Amino acid sequence: MSTLADRTIAALRTNHDDLSALVGGMSADDLARPSGAAEWTVAQVLSHLGSGAEIGLAVLRAALAGQDAPGQDFNESVWSRWNARGSREQADDFLKANAELVAAYESLDPGTRERLEVRLGFLPTPADVTLIAGMRLNEAALHTWDVKVAFDPRATVAPDAVEALTDLHAGPLDFMVGFIGKPDALDRRQATLRVETSEPERVLGLTLGETVGFSQVPDQADVVLSAPAEAWLRLLTGRLDTAHTPASVTVTGDGVTLDDLRRVFPGL
Repeated sequence: MSTLADRTIAALRTNHDDLSALVGGMSADDLARPSGAAEWTVAQVLSHLGSGAEIGLAVLRAALAGQDAPGQDFNESVWSRWNARGSREQADDFLKANAELVAAYESLDPGTRERLEVRLGFLPTPADVTLIAGMRLNEAALHTWDVKVAFDPRATVAPDAVEALTDLHAGPLDFMVGFIGKPDALDRRQATLRVETSEPERVLGLTLGETVGFSQVPDQADVVLSAPAEAWLRLLTGRLDTAHTPASVTVTGDGVTLDDLRRVFPGL
């Protein structure tokens, strides 16, 4: 039976193969297109993913060696090198760096996937493979959407990534909703939400108050949000503007509208 770590790593492979097929045929004009990420071109998104892959591989190798993850100075040196490259080099180097990271995750045996401890400076306790691979999948899948939507306004996040990320956000990555959510956007209004997703079908509780966080599914929610899980994930990451919202997304109840939720989750 596959674990959440297994599903996450498999989704990373699908994501890499899918994006690689698109990037390999891109022209200079394609790389210069505005992406779905505010103020970034397609090449800049690929540079961000490539530098993240290089840093992620260093983190994984450090954990396998029983060492702390490299610090901020290392990260900044990687970003500087990638930012200095031309757009074609950024795209080509992304393909290499991401392939290496995905292969490294795939090489982990079941015991390592279950027991490896990853010491990250920004978390109070060691992370496991599910968490760090999940963070990478979240970044990779949503930025892949940023690339795809530059060419197809109907682009969606890949189904296997959506399924894994829906469970990751409600599980190991649940802390992220408090980090990315901006409760001040509600002007001190509070609400409890019942979130009902399809493909996959899940029911979640979300509390909007002084902070934003997942909660037990409320018996009597102020608001019910119904959406494809793919759209729910894009809402959480600031990618569900009116031009890219499926007709099946609905918000019913009092106190919070879909536009309010867009302001609570503006993206990074």
